[in-house]
Amino acid sequence: MSNAQSIFPRFPLPHATAPSRPSRPRNNLNQSKTAMIQPANPDLVTVNIDGREIAVPKGTNVIEASRKLSIDIPHYCYHEKLSVAGNCRMCLIEMGMPAVDPATKAPIIDEATGKQKINWIPKPVIGCGTNVSPGMHIRTTTPMVKDARESVMEFLLVNHPLDCPICDQAGECKLQEQATGYGRGYSRYIEEKNVKPKRSVLGPHVTLDDERCILCSRCIRFSREIAKDDVLGFTDRGSYSTLTCFPGRELANNYSLNTVDICPVGALTSTDFRFKMRVWFLKQTNSICTESSVGTNTVVWSREGVIYRITPRQNDGVNDTWMTDSGRMLYKQVLAPERLKSAAVRGAAASAEDALRAAAELLRASEAGSIAIVGSGRSSVEEQFLTRKLAEALGGAPVSLVSRVGEGDGLLLSADRNPNLRGALVTGLIQSLPPVTASLAALGAAIDAGKVKTVISIGEDLTAAEAGLSAEQLAKVSLITLGTHASATSAAAAVVLPTLTVFEKSGTFVNQQFRIQKFAKAVPGPEGVGDDLATLSALIAAAKAGASASEADTPAAAASAASCDVHAVWATLAAEVPALGTMTYKTIPDDGLLLDGTPYAALPFAEGEALHYKPACAAETAAAPEGAESRAKAPAAA
Repeated sequence: MSNAQSIFPRFPLPHATAPSRPSRPRNNLNQSKTAMIQPANPDLVTVNIDGREIAVPKGTNVIEASRKLSIDIPHYCYHEKLSVAGNCRMCLIEMGMPAVDPATKAPIIDEATGKQKINWIPKPVIGCGTNVSPGMHIRTTTPMVKDARESVMEFLLVNHPLDCPICDQAGECKLQEQATGYGRGYSRYIEEKNVKPKRSVLGPHVTLDDERCILCSRCIRFSREIAKDDVLGFTDRGSYSTLTCFPGRELANNYSLNTVDICPVGALTSTDFRFKMRVWFLKQTNSICTESSVGTNTVVWSREGVIYRITPRQNDGVNDTWMTDSGRMLYKQVLAPERLKSAAVRGAAASAEDALRAAAELLRASEAGSIAIVGSGRSSVEEQFLTRKLAEALGGAPVSLVSRVGEGDGLLLSADRNPNLRGALVTGLIQSLPPVTASLAALGAAIDAGKVKTVISIGEDLTAAEAGLSAEQLAKVSLITLGTHASATSAAAAVVLPTLTVFEKSGTFVNQQFRIQKFAKAVPGPEGVGDDLATLSALIAAAKAGASASEADTPAAAASAASCDVHAVWATLAAEVPALGTMTYKTIPDDGLLLDGTPYAALPFAEGEALHYKPACAAETAAAPEGAESRAKAPAAA
């Protein structure tokens, strides 16, 4: 029997969603003599893998069952979030089932041991397409399995180019790893390799080097099953099979870069990241995508203070292993030309200390009740809490929030473009959801009426369409703005205090599920730009000082503000916000914690149904008039 015959047995491929039907036991098969302990839970089945028993849920495939025992079954085409294709044949294993009498179905007992015999199928089967069944036995390290893996690796490398020294996938390439772990270690191929298209542009974000493709079809299945954009396919046959887009189509959906993430080799590459940096030089930092309220878990890859790429981080309760292309590009805001890098007073550059002193003087000079605050749904929970404390220190200054509503895609881009609107509710920063359009209309009316003379804007451009204030209205007030990028608001401000982007600080967000998730500082901020928490703490200190200039300017007050960090804020935050009283920043797990969203269940949030999210009041949301000027009242937070 040839290697090809032993590796690719001619029997039907087991279906991905239904348990495999074991072959009828035959007396001439090799037999094992072990017994199985059946679990008490009827939803679990016990299998034996390399002599070790484990109980796993029904429907689990052999690869996932083995993973629970830390047994690696190598694979390329299999992905836990996609359908099973069985293309690569790298996951071949030996499988056996308990022997039963064909006529009576009674167990066949080995007289020597008194245990039921195991009939082993004579040819290997694929682990990805084989679901566990009671009593199943699996072998992953036998000579037949090792020979099968070596043969598959040799077959995959026959036409694969030696691009490792220049390939972007180097350092995270499954082909490299498995060639080392399961390959022969040498090549017997002396013929000329096939040449396929190189540097093919599949879309605005993805470049294809086709000669590296091992035809695993992961990208095809992702586009069809997850992105719902069936645009990729194979053309030609045999060694000439080539991945390409359908005629007249391109890979241009907002999830195209996920195909790069799941490509096990260096065939699909990110046009943005291509040839920029070796991955082993990069530091990985867990973060959260701020594009919308979904709260996609991400990894920020940086080196020496520079961010090179953002990739999704697996969280099966939020985003699985996917994220949007537009969310990946948010890191470019860090080095954007319009980034605010220094404080300013009346349009002139100033030190941070002078700007804070000028802000304190403005607050002290303002009449009681004439100060208003515009908070942000893009601020962290900690920043929103300090914004609330600032409002309290100013005698209960009114707080407004800017609503950002766009079109959701039903997957990982929600209609609410604020990543932390629910955080503002939980912390008590706001007691009602902001109007969908012209969010600051009430503030504008108060400015026109002369009731508000000083405005503190935190992370918002007040003249943006969603905010609704005009340049004429801004000219009527003394404006203190905290922000990351220059805008019409910063140009009109009396005091500008630059702040940090999400990549330059640590904190938490509460996503659309009311799941609180933390993000960590990935890179340092620009020199001279203070931490948002320290800046807010300094403003709080100035507000509490009131008319006493000396108290606000004491070294003790400045030192207190400078030492304010996320852990220090949580000491007070947990004590004052009941919903967060059982946790600290440090104890929040990487996949977040679900808060009780019941008090807000009746609120018509903007989001529609999406991956791992279903609105609590979907019927009310559907019935609500589109573009309503205001939303329902939310319960006041402690």
